[in-house]
Amino acid sequence: MMIVGTGVASVPELGSSASTPVTASNLSWLPEDGSPTVMEQPIFLMTTAAQAISGFFVWTALLITCHQIYMHLRCYSCPNEQRYIVRILFIVPIYAVDSWLSLLFFTNDQYYVYFGTVRDCYEAFVIYNFLSLCYEYLGGESSIMSEIRGKPIESSCMYGTCCLWGKTYSIGFLRFCKQATLQFCVVKPLMAIITVVLQAFGKYRDGDFDVTSGYLYVTIIYNISVSLALYALFLFYFATRELLSPYSPVLKFFMVKSVIFLSFWQGMLLAILEKCGTIPKIHSANVSEGTVAAGYQDFIICVEMFFAAIALRHAFTYKVYADKRLDAQAVPSYGPYGRCAPMKSISSSLKETMNPHDIVQDAIHNFSPAYQQYTQQSTLEHGPPWRNGGHIISRSHSNSGARDNEKTLLLSSDDEF
Repeated sequence: MMIVGTGVASVPELGSSASTPVTASNLSWLPEDGSPTVMEQPIFLMTTAAQAISGFFVWTALLITCHQIYMHLRCYSCPNEQRYIVRILFIVPIYAVDSWLSLLFFTNDQYYVYFGTVRDCYEAFVIYNFLSLCYEYLGGESSIMSEIRGKPIESSCMYGTCCLWGKTYSIGFLRFCKQATLQFCVVKPLMAIITVVLQAFGKYRDGDFDVTSGYLYVTIIYNISVSLALYALFLFYFATRELLSPYSPVLKFFMVKSVIFLSFWQGMLLAILEKCGTIPKIHSANVSEGTVAAGYQDFIICVEMFFAAIALRHAFTYKVYADKRLDAQAVPSYGPYGRCAPMKSISSSLKETMNPHDIVQDAIHNFSPAYQQYTQQSTLEHGPPWRNGGHIISRSHSNSGARDNEKTLLLSSDDEF
């Protein structure tokens, strides 16, 4: 091996055809056989230290979150709420493992796009579940409407309601909040699939804002969709912040928004920094433009998930539902609503929790023209369905293991609650 000295240029001999000196600052080493292979010193993301540090934070976050999910399923005393909480908590394992695997395969620029697709699809799922959890806290659409309908919308530049001055809360307001989050559930996975297709044809590179590259257009669509979903969450919180106050909503809102929205803009900022030259590039056949920024994004997410796991443990504590279980043990109960789920039923509870059937039903209710003037009301019934002058359309589905039916009643928005 011949080591090239630093900072010293080789001087060509007289009569040599070489006219341009070669500086050693562009080379780290040359093989003895004189082959033209040029290698660069590995950056931090390619070292064992980066993999070990990120792995420590990832596995610690997994232990914290998996224990919390297990305790929620063990104390499954309120399935209508805990169903959404467990779905939200799964964002830590999916984000952490996905980012860590992407970092391990950093030298292959194809893999990080595929891993990111899984992450993108699930984060849209989390946004919907968080808004649905807030609905459950407040008793559903009908209960929310009974509290806010007809009240004037306060004008606030901070919450983006200055353009709604003079308007009042109506069923259309809640419908917009749900539709804005549901569109994100469609746009996010669709853009993820398009990204994979563009990557396969060499038309997608992170940070490549060229008009012939798909990154520019995917980023624009992402920004519009994510901004609309974020705006809907702000509007809903602004309208119901007093009603949600007993459930400590500030930490919950902050955690969900920071994990999803800030991570998206964080990745876009890193891509811009690499494009501007702030983040050094790697000149290698296996590492293309944008891969380094994506690698730093994966490393940062691995570390962030540790702190997210701790914060989510406090934001969505299982102790509240454990206390409900203890209170319910004083009264005989024959369903999962009043007692702790035994070990053998945890898997069935998890299966019921991850069933996306409710998302499909909610999408139909919020986008179908037939239901635009109706509000949903979920109840647990022991007998015949309650009726109110023919204005109710009832839909029911059984909860796994439950003897009672969970009824979804559609009340005309013209009815009094």
